[in-house]
This record gives sequence, C-alpha cells and structure tokens, in this order.
Amino acid sequence: MFNALKSKAFLTAMGLMAAIGMAEPASALDKVTYGTNWLAQAEHGGFYQAVADGTYKKYGLDVTIVQGGPNAANSALLISGKIDFYMGGPQQEIDAVKQGIPIVDVAAIFQKDPQVLIAHPDAGVEKFEDLAKLPTLFMSKDGYVTYFEWMKANFPGFKDEQFKPYNFSAAPFLSDKQSAQQGYLTSEPYEIEKQAGWKPKVFLIADAGYSPYSTMITAQTAMVQKNPDLVQRFVNASIEGWYNYLYGDNKAANDLIKKDNPDMTDGQIAYSIAKMKEYGIVVSGDAETKGIGCITDERYKKFFDSMVSIGVEPADLDFKKAYSTKFVCKGVGMALKK
Repeated sequence: MFNALKSKAFLTAMGLMAAIGMAEPASALDKVTYGTNWLAQAEHGGFYQAVADGTYKKYGLDVTIVQGGPNAANSALLISGKIDFYMGGPQQEIDAVKQGIPIVDVAAIFQKDPQVLIAHPDAGVEKFEDLAKLPTLFMSKDGYVTYFEWMKANFPGFKDEQFKPYNFSAAPFLSDKQSAQQGYLTSEPYEIEKQAGWKPKVFLIADAGYSPYSTMITAQTAMVQKNPDLVQRFVNASIEGWYNYLYGDNKAANDLIKKDNPDMTDGQIAYSIAKMKEYGIVVSGDAETKGIGCITDERYKKFFDSMVSIGVEPADLDFKKAYSTKFVCKGVGMALKK
C-alpha cells in the first residue's frame, strides 16, 4: 500500500512537471525594440508583418515597434540605448561617424530613397531635367543641403534662386502651376490627387541617379559586436516580414498599422504598397539577386562619394564605420516572393 501511494505521488508530481513544462516556453523570447522614423504606415509594413504573423517569435524575438512622429526622438533613443534598433538613413549614420557616435547600418530595406519632386501635369515638365525650368521648388532645409546640392552639381539649370521652404503643406504648390514640391513617392502624390482632382507628375530622384539607401535597420556598434546573433535574427525576421508584406496576406499587419495610426486609411496603404512595387523601392538592384536588405560596399561608397563631391562630407572620413555588410545579401526570404 505504501509503495502504491508513493508511486501514485510520483506520477502526480511528474504530471505537474509536464504541465508546467507545457505552459512555459523552452526558452524565453529576447525582447527587442525597433524605433521607426514616422507614424505607422505601409512604408513600415514589413516590420508590422513580422509582428502580426509570428515571424519574429519564430526567430525567438518579442518585438515592440516604437512609433516615430513629429515629436518623437527615436534616433536619440537608439544612441542612448533606450531602444535596440532604429529606422535610420545613410546620411545620419555617416554624420554620426563624423561626430564620433557609434551606430551602424546593418540592413537597407529600401534600395531606393522614395524622395520625389512633384510637378503640375500641364507645366511642360516631362522629364527630371525639365524641373530646372521651373522658377520655384518647395523643399525642406535637409533637402536643400543634400539632394538639391546634388541636383545642381549633376544637372544644368538648377539654381539656388528656385528654392523656397517647404512647410509640409501642398497649398503653395497647388496654387502655383510653375512650381514643384518635394514629397514621398508613396504619400504626397496620393494626397495631392485627392485634393486637386488631377494626377501630378512625379519624379523619383533615385531614378535620376541620387543613390542613398533608405529605411535602414540601424544599431549601436556595441550591439553588433557583442550580440551579433540577436542582430542577425532581427534582420532575417524583418526581411521575411517584408517579403510576406509585399507578396503575401498583409491584412493583419495593416490592422496593426491602423491601430497605431488611426488616421491611416486602406486607400493610402494600398497606394503605398503599389508604388513600392512599381518603382522597385524594396526589391531592385542588388536585392533582386541577393535579397531584401542588401548593403554593398560599392553602393555605400557611391553615395558617400556623391556627398563628398558637393561638400557635405569630408573626403578623409572613415565612412565604412557607418555600415556593416555581414548580416545581409544572403538571399534570406527570397523564396517567399510570389
């Protein structure tokens, strides 16, 4: 009787242990934060997709997306170590090298910068070079000191007198047929068409030769050196998320986007996805054969050299500290493209 009771107690204990084991995962997920550069939108879709469809969890990650926006300071949060990854850009990371700030790009989700110039359909502007004929170009200060300087150096006719500050309203552009304004391929043209009732002419500056990557995965240099496995898993999962977002069922991701940003509409999301595909924003160049996120030395150097040529960066800067190629160009997720 005693042995029977002891045996029963042993089996009960084993059952409890098994139940506990089933209730708890074999290993805890690594908590990761990724800060975006603006409010939730389709241009961030692959990251939301990897949250929504469990891809991050598959890679052992519990990812929180920290929205950017007008008053956000996600780049500063990365530098201070308050978030793990940030949606940076090559110009920021090259400037960080200049300032001795140790951050590094580990993936380039956008092979093309979506920056565009937008003109009226009946202003005689048929190709990028024709923009030089217009008396007014509405641009931000950042645009003025980067891509506009590049435009002046590479195309005849562009001049400082054309520049007028862009206040992030389309009203001045809409009221002046002989003007163009800056914008994002995936957003401003859609809003202008809705407001004006006509389709604007859109010129992607990247297709004219302006060559920065965009929508990066940027990390602290210390993270890359001390925890490369975590970096690799986050990069791989994000890449898979982007393939699934662009070529699979993205409804759950879009629902998360609209939850974070209630002003986002289904129409805007559909337009943005269509334009990213049409213009090869995510899948073009090296990404076509080596996968989304690819960074190459040649491409990064090309952009750096263009910034040196217009006096934005010093020629002797060790720009290679701004990026790493070790985590990308491995063909991850390419089989997901449909």
